Amino acid sequence: MYVCMCHAVTEDQVKRAIDAGADTPRRIAKGCKAGTDCGSCVRRIQALLGEHGARPCPTARLAAKLGLADPGADSEPAPAPMAALRVA
Repeated sequence: MYVCMCHAVTEDQVKRAIDAGADTPRRIAKGCKAGTDCGSCVRRIQALLGEHGARPCPTARLAAKLGLADPGADSEPAPAPMAALRVA
């Protein structure tokens, strides 16, 4: 499964980087460039780091404390409906 679509980085590549000693998203990016373009994969990289024993980032700890969705979860809540805009 791809983690970073911008640089075609797979989950296995990220796990290998973690096994090789990378313990932050920045250190993973240094090796494979994941997370250096649009940034949408950084939360998944943080989740993989947490799953493999690295200390979760402060944002992940805060999200867990507040009971927010897990960054690695596949489903996201539906966005709130937008109010209709009127053009005068």
